[in-house]
Amino acid sequence: MLFPILFILLANVLNILISIWAYRDARKRGNSKEYAIIVLIALLFFPLIGLIVYLVIRKD
Repeated sequence: MLFPILFILLANVLNILISIWAYRDARKRGNSKEYAIIVLIALLFFPLIGLIVYLVIRKD
């Protein structure tokens, strides 16, 4: 009973941390604040696919 609750909690915390990282990365790379917010929201709602898409389209 405890394991599923901890797993869901850990997955949500990891999702939030990845979203914050992507927001900060977008701002650090010189993108607009609006773009960074769109990235943040996209990763909050579509964590795995959103992260893959962000890593592909971000500026190098």
